[in-house]
Amino acid sequence: MKKILIANRGEIAARVMRTAHAMGYATVAVYSDADALAPHVALADEAVYIGPPAATESYLVIEKIIEACTRTGADAVHPGYGFLSERAEFAAALHYAGITFIGPPAAAIEAMGSKSAAKALMSAAGVPCVPGYHGDEQDDAFLAEQAERVGFPLMIKATAGGGGRGMRLVERMSDFAAALSSARSEAASAFGDDRVLLERAIIDPRHIEIQVFADTLGGAVHLGERDCSVQRRHQKVIEEAPSPVVSEELRARMGAAAVAAARAVGYVGAGTVEFLLGEDGEFYFLEMNTRLQVEHPVTEMITGQDLVAWQLDVAEGLPLPLSQDEISLSGHSIEVRLYAEDPANAFLPQTGELFGWSAPGGPAVRVDAGVETGSVISPYYDPMLAKIIATGSSRAHAVRILRRALEQCATLGATTNRAFLIDCLDHPVFANGDATTGFIPEFMPAWRRPDVHAEHVAVCAALMIFARDEARGGVAGGWSSTGALVSTLSLAIDDERHAVRATLAKGTRRANVVVGDADVVVELLSQDGVRARVRVDGVTRNVFATNDDSTWYLQIDDVEFSAVDTMREPVRARDGADGKVIAPMTGKILAVDVEVDGRVARGDRLFVLEAMKMEHNVVAPVDGVVRELFCSPGDQIDARSILVKIEPDTE
Repeated sequence: MKKILIANRGEIAARVMRTAHAMGYATVAVYSDADALAPHVALADEAVYIGPPAATESYLVIEKIIEACTRTGADAVHPGYGFLSERAEFAAALHYAGITFIGPPAAAIEAMGSKSAAKALMSAAGVPCVPGYHGDEQDDAFLAEQAERVGFPLMIKATAGGGGRGMRLVERMSDFAAALSSARSEAASAFGDDRVLLERAIIDPRHIEIQVFADTLGGAVHLGERDCSVQRRHQKVIEEAPSPVVSEELRARMGAAAVAAARAVGYVGAGTVEFLLGEDGEFYFLEMNTRLQVEHPVTEMITGQDLVAWQLDVAEGLPLPLSQDEISLSGHSIEVRLYAEDPANAFLPQTGELFGWSAPGGPAVRVDAGVETGSVISPYYDPMLAKIIATGSSRAHAVRILRRALEQCATLGATTNRAFLIDCLDHPVFANGDATTGFIPEFMPAWRRPDVHAEHVAVCAALMIFARDEARGGVAGGWSSTGALVSTLSLAIDDERHAVRATLAKGTRRANVVVGDADVVVELLSQDGVRARVRVDGVTRNVFATNDDSTWYLQIDDVEFSAVDTMREPVRARDGADGKVIAPMTGKILAVDVEVDGRVARGDRLFVLEAMKMEHNVVAPVDGVVRELFCSPGDQIDARSILVKIEPDTE
């Protein structure tokens, strides 16, 4: 191999490129309209445009990837994860085109690509599996009969699924038909395949996965486990290695089962065998991911190995660099996925521009990011911004480093899960290593963002005034007949107005700010990009701040907020307050459940909106009557557009 095309985007494309460059390979990026200015495009030696933003018209089109190889002379393709990474037809098409696929053989992908077929293979190989129905018969009535046989609670899963899409937990038979319909719809949209399987639900298990590797010469090893139990909507949020509950004896048993699974399908390259671990210590095969995992960095950090380098060597036909007894684990590593989403609103994905990005640093911190200041968070792809990984000598040490790293990470202008992640790390259940897959729904069910206090408002007002004064050349810097410049502001922050009176001392960057009953002294000591150092009532601290026209974005510790001076800029009315229902994000309307002149109650589903590869319910904010409807099934709608007008009940 001489030149590697990375058939992916974002942080994983950049991560593969860094190792490829270090090993002497040239790289090629591909990009859609939405990613023309993305960091991974700039990092590559060459880049090829492959189409519109929708993945079905760009990143998922096999012919376009092969054409990009032909145009650039790329003789190998690394698929990253997601997109085409687990498509057997993609691996086969590259093989027929004479291009090396940096991944397993098409036959292995196909064998593990169907969850139902994979279960049968694993059972034959002696790998323990969860009881359920994994057959080809997909008639709704037949599946209902199988559900009764399997028993409740049970899981409906897309056979071609991953990432929690097409997956539904069903508690009782009366809910089965609706859950099946929803799972089929989401599976068809995400994977082009609406087939499902049924499994007995293992309640509150640990989600443990084993990293396996195999070469073309018969070698196969595992590199220990990762604990991925902290999840929301069946998607991983926090991953760590090693697991706090896996003993050396259990690791050996699970590792042996994972290697047996890999050998059973003639596996080559990096793969992950996922298990559910019950409270009784029994484990069950969940699925095998025939690619590099999002969370692979934690394994790299505790083994000292570069798994992408292993992938490239295996693709060259070289043997694995280590035997099983040469692989050792040292320390503890934890990764969090930083998403553009709102944990206070059912983890709803967010879109828009990232006005300020600052990554944390330090020798024990690793950041794999796919964004930079100015990046636009698109509705077309997964909303993960970055992975932040901390490694320590112990689990407690790693948690401490990671918490501080999150505090030092700035995501100005984007609503993210950063503060939520900090609260997860602080929770005693997680801190004690006791978190299962039920951790978030059980212990963080109604999370709310940290409140904005008077001190935060004062810092915001002071920075606004300092910036305006600087823009005027400092001429008004306190010059008045009283020797000071007095400013009055009305700041809109979230749903509240704050009346602020600030006095800027002549010739300084120091202001006395009055917010309600609080009188706060704020002094700007230095500013470098989005990072500012301020002294607040005598205490010096770091804050992150930037502005886009009249809107300011601030981050102080775990508090994130935006502010508008309403004396200069009107504030948009709160969504739903007057019966107008505003689209929370850009997406596609899949279903409309209301009609003009129909009655709705607060909380009733109005629409099903598809965005960020997930289905989201848009519900009525008030009781009332639908008077105007502005969308239909199949419509592509923009964030903040009006979907429906409801005449609220007056009583």
